[in-house]
Parts: sequence; structure tokens; C-alpha cells
Amino acid sequence: EARTERDVGFLRGEKWHGVISRHTSPMMVATCRELGIPLVDLNDTAVFPGVPKIRPDNTAIGYQGAEHFLERGFRHFAFCGFATEGWSCERRDGFVEALALAGHRCDIFDVDYPGVITPEWNASQTTALAAWLGRLPKPTGVMACVDVRAFQVLNAAQHAELLVPEEIALLGVNNDMMRCELSYPPLSSVALNAHQSGYYAAEVLDRLLRGEAPGVVDLRIEPLGVVTRMSTEILAVADKHVAAALSFIRVRACTGVNVDDVVKHAAASRSQLEKKFRQFLGRSPQAEIRRVQMARVKELLAETNLTLKTIASMTGFEHDEDLSVVFKRVTAESPGQFRKRVQVRRD
Repeated sequence: EARTERDVGFLRGEKWHGVISRHTSPMMVATCRELGIPLVDLNDTAVFPGVPKIRPDNTAIGYQGAEHFLERGFRHFAFCGFATEGWSCERRDGFVEALALAGHRCDIFDVDYPGVITPEWNASQTTALAAWLGRLPKPTGVMACVDVRAFQVLNAAQHAELLVPEEIALLGVNNDMMRCELSYPPLSSVALNAHQSGYYAAEVLDRLLRGEAPGVVDLRIEPLGVVTRMSTEILAVADKHVAAALSFIRVRACTGVNVDDVVKHAAASRSQLEKKFRQFLGRSPQAEIRRVQMARVKELLAETNLTLKTIASMTGFEHDEDLSVVFKRVTAESPGQFRKRVQVRRD
């Protein structure tokens, strides 16, 4: 379908029964109408008259981003997007609205989308974004309109020597697995429900092919939710000892560290740190180590086919039997039961 953006005549070269398009243009709409080809539009732009559209619920995406940061105790928030793109503005407005309902304001950095992202534009954005990030209170939860924009923010934060996620927690949208996993730190992102979008697109096209009304003009698909990675895997805590301890645990929990290691890194007495953890988090340092370990174990069980022995070695357990005992005590199900349940649900 990207070919039809350059050569709409491609549509005339074959006898197509129907088209589902992610790169819908006015010329494509006109050509399909002329040739009598049913068309379903998946592009996240304004509706073409007479063409059923299926696209993400951008307002809901913004709401999920806000809820993600609110759950982590953030009090300062910002959004970075493209002022000339409707989908970005909808995500921004949903983010701002959800925060307003919780009694918070949001700092906004929007620029016009350049169309083609050049090295020169990237360099200028790094400078501008670094200055903007430097002015924000710390810590701040920043939502970017899309993963590519989030990478620009991440690069700017590193340029400004700001810690992610300790000072700037960062969330993208689209959950581009390759990019999100390979960035450092790995990028949290709102996952869209592309499977459901495709299912509904096929269903609507089938109705059109049978000569029926499409039953939809502009269907919005709810996102799947936030896929949490290291860029937001932190709680916003003002106390410097607790913040230092949380940062250390986040990085080292799966390497077999214990509370004594955390106490040493946080430069506080054990009793003082225990008391502050109870005050700010409602749990002990040991419980936080276990929480981070279990989060990583769940991620590996859900997203890989690694053996339990391998997962145990990757998450700080000497034996897979130890992992099984702890996992069942925390989740009330075995690692195997958890993996089967989440993978069946995902399928």
C-alpha cells in the first residue's frame, strides 16, 4: 500500500476486490471510488467522506499514560509531541485531561512535525529539548506522543546529563519492540491493539464486499496498556536515601544483591532505611528487591520461551526451585501456570 502513495496507477493494474490501507491518500480514495473498490482506512488522520475508518483511541492512550505516572506517585508531568499532527494532539489532550482530573497540571513541548526527520533537525531538537528538560522540576514523568519522539527526549536527557528514570521518567507510544528494548534504558511504551484493528478492518471490508453498510464510520480502538520497562520503572520519592536505594535496586535486584548491599549504597543505617521505606512505600527494602525480581521474572515468562533454569540465573536465583517457591508465594501460582495463562491470553 505504500507503493500506491507514489503510484496510484498500481490500483488499476490488477482486479482488486477490496483494499485495507494504512497509507490512505485523497488520490487513493478517489481511485477506489472510481473503480468501485471497497476501501477501509486504517490511517490515523481525518475521516474521508464515505470511507470507514478504524484507528487508535488517542484520548484513551493519553489517559493510560497519565494513570501510569500517577500510580508511581509522580507530582510533576510533561508531554512532548507534534503540534501539527491530530493524533499527537489527541494523545496530549487525553494526558492533560486525566492529570487535571487528578488535580495536576502538565508542561507541554510541542513543535511542528517536519515531515522528514533529518540529522540537522534532530540536532536542533536535542538542544531545545535538553534546555526544556533542564527547566522541569525533578522528578517529572514525561509522555511522548510516539516512540520516535521519546527517543529524541531520551537523547536530550542524556545530553543534559539527566538521569532516566530517576529525574526524567519517560513513556512512549506504539511499543516498537526492537527500538524500545535496544534503547538505554529500555523504553516503556503504550501498546496499541493492532490485532483488534486488523480484525475489525477485515470484518468491515467483508460487509462492504457483500454490499452491506459498513456499520462504522470512525471506530476507535482502545490500547492494550503500558508495557513497563526501565525508563519508568521507578517510584517518585523525594527522600534522597530512598531514591538512591530504589535506583540501586532497580539496576541490581536481579544480580543477587541483599539489603546490606542496598544500605551501603544508600549511605543510611539499616533501621533508618527500613523506616523510610515503610513511610514512603509501605514495604521493606527486601520486599522491593523481590518486587523488582518478580516483575522481571514475569516479563521473561510472558515474552520468551527461556527455561526456568535460565530465567532463575538471569534474575538472581541460584536454583530454579528457589525461584518457583518464591514465585508461588508471591503470585499464588507456579511459573508454568503463569506462563501458560498469559501466553494463551496474548494469543
